[in-house]
Amino acid sequence: MERLTDWAKLWKDLFGMQNKAFARKKEDKGEDFWKHKAKDFDKMVDERWAKPDSSRTFLIQKLMDNPGSSLLDIGAGTGKWSLLAAPYASRVTAFEPSLAMQAVLKEKIQKQRIINVDLVTGNWPEDDAEPHDYILASHSMYGVGDFKAFVEKMAAVARKACILVMRAPLAGAVMAVAAKKILGQPYDSPNFQIAYNLLLGMDIYPDVVMEADGTWPGWASNSFEEALDEIKNRLGLADNNEYDAFLTELLEKNLTLEKGKYVWPAGNRSALVYWEVQ
Repeated sequence: MERLTDWAKLWKDLFGMQNKAFARKKEDKGEDFWKHKAKDFDKMVDERWAKPDSSRTFLIQKLMDNPGSSLLDIGAGTGKWSLLAAPYASRVTAFEPSLAMQAVLKEKIQKQRIINVDLVTGNWPEDDAEPHDYILASHSMYGVGDFKAFVEKMAAVARKACILVMRAPLAGAVMAVAAKKILGQPYDSPNFQIAYNLLLGMDIYPDVVMEADGTWPGWASNSFEEALDEIKNRLGLADNNEYDAFLTELLEKNLTLEKGKYVWPAGNRSALVYWEVQ
């Protein structure tokens, strides 16, 4: 009989591996990771948000159906979701640990003369926030090893409902194939599939809205060597050459050379997870 997967352990293990991968990319181990990347990140999301999306439509509709509601945006980043919600909410709190991310958001708030978005510096779930009607966490849960604690804190301060937006990796994606070979399961980082099973184990049975307009665009590497280094770093193989031949063949089959860059095929879509608190 097949044994049950320990989803909490899998999440925590992948969180640890991901954190090590990020740490190896930092030039200064003590600096804000987003110090020199916040504006580029904001531009990347702008490009992704250039077309309509079911997750954004869902949030706007929920706020329109419940006028006067407040929203807490956990890990708000440069404020895409906070600013999206602002015209439809009575109050929005952008809860964000990175001062570099906050700086980009402050600039937008001032430029657009928005008066109902407040910035709070904090890490979730360690730091506290006031109760809000809706609690949103979009792709901000990956940096927390204890997913259950993250969700329990959300539910504790939600008056109406909780919303998670997460990446849902494709089964045949390059990273999924590589992870299955090297790690014995198809995930290289925390994601929707693991989170959904964890929620069910917490007796939370949420609604799910899958991104209607397809997958995220693939990213690009400046060279084949950079692509190989990237996949090895993500899988915890930075100083391990055991799987180089396998990974090289996998990348050669799947990456395309476009305008001097090696482009990865799309490997993720987004899933919105929603449940009302009791």
